[in-house]
Amino acid sequence: MAFKFFSRKKKPEPAPADPLVAFDAFIEDLERQAAEIRKSAAALLAVRGELNRSLERYEKRRGEIASRKAVAEERNDPKALSTLERDQLETQRLIEATRESLAKVETDAQLLGEASQDYNQRAAELKTERQSAHARLSAGLKVTEALRDRSERIRRMLALDAARDEIERAHALADIYREERDKGG
Repeated sequence: MAFKFFSRKKKPEPAPADPLVAFDAFIEDLERQAAEIRKSAAALLAVRGELNRSLERYEKRRGEIASRKAVAEERNDPKALSTLERDQLETQRLIEATRESLAKVETDAQLLGEASQDYNQRAAELKTERQSAHARLSAGLKVTEALRDRSERIRRMLALDAARDEIERAHALADIYREERDKGG
């Protein structure tokens, strides 16, 4: 008796969920992920624009340094030439680094674009599959309902047959008693 007090009651199992809810949840998740990927791709495109502008500035600076270097060579100014060569090397490193970053951003943006298309395609396929599943589920429910009606009709027919058999037995029993009564009479 004391154990009943401390024993846990078994929780009733939840009713089976609508199978279409699983499709809807997965489709929603895919669409959310695709949106996040598109947002990341858009951010990369903005970075690409900034990198292109930086590359243009560095290219322009390289041209300005080259023209100043030519002037310094004409004037034979070794100090200015040394400074301009350092500036030219630094600008060239910036150009190379920017081009590398730009190439990486291009690759990543393309990869994200492909991933977004993949997620959208998978979501579209699941939507089509969901529609098919919905149609099959609806048809299955109609068939089940029709079979339930048919089984109820069969059950009633069996009950009617059983009642007829009972009546036949009652008549047969009455006939037997009548015959015995008439014989013993």
